[in-house]
Formats: sequence, structure tokens, C-alpha cells
Amino acid sequence: MEAYEIIGRIERLREERGWTIYRLAEEACIAQSTLFNMNTRKTLPSITTLSCLCDAFGITLSEFFSEGEETERLTQDEKKLVSDYRKLTHKNKQAVCALVNSLK
Repeated sequence: MEAYEIIGRIERLREERGWTIYRLAEEACIAQSTLFNMNTRKTLPSITTLSCLCDAFGITLSEFFSEGEETERLTQDEKKLVSDYRKLTHKNKQAVCALVNSLK
């Protein structure tokens, strides 16, 4: 992705949510000036800043860079479930699958 594409993607994600630059800065826990510099000077965000922005948008870095490709976005609860599921033993994973299937 080119610099203008990265900055444009951030802007589209912000606008899709109806957020102001101030709101995005608050959600991402970054300085407003960082966002203004990106927009006015067309400076690229650091990977740390981009990671904070992705967290605020509820997407991964991978999802950010795979714009246009079909990706399934998980909620925070769904991400926690997947993370917890991966820690289970094989036997417990089977039990969880059986429980989920019975609830459908």
C-alpha cells in the first residue's frame, strides 16, 4: 500500500463510523496532532500508531491491509471465545462444539 492509500483507508474507516478526528484520537489513545500530521503532511503512521488505530476500529493489521478482500470481522467477545477455545484440550474442544451444536 502506498502512503496515500494507508491514510485514505484510515480516513474511510473513521468516516464509516461517523467519528471526528478527535474521537478517533480518543478511541486509539493517540495524540490528535498525530492524526492531523498524517492528514495535512501526508506522513505515514508508525506501526505502533497504526496498531492503536486498528484496535480502535476493531480490526487487525491484517484486515487493515486486506481492504477489498472478504474478511470476517470478529467482535471482542468473539475474539475472546476463539482465544479461550484455542487453549482447551482436544477433548474439551469437542465438548464445546457439541454444546454449540445443541444450541443451534
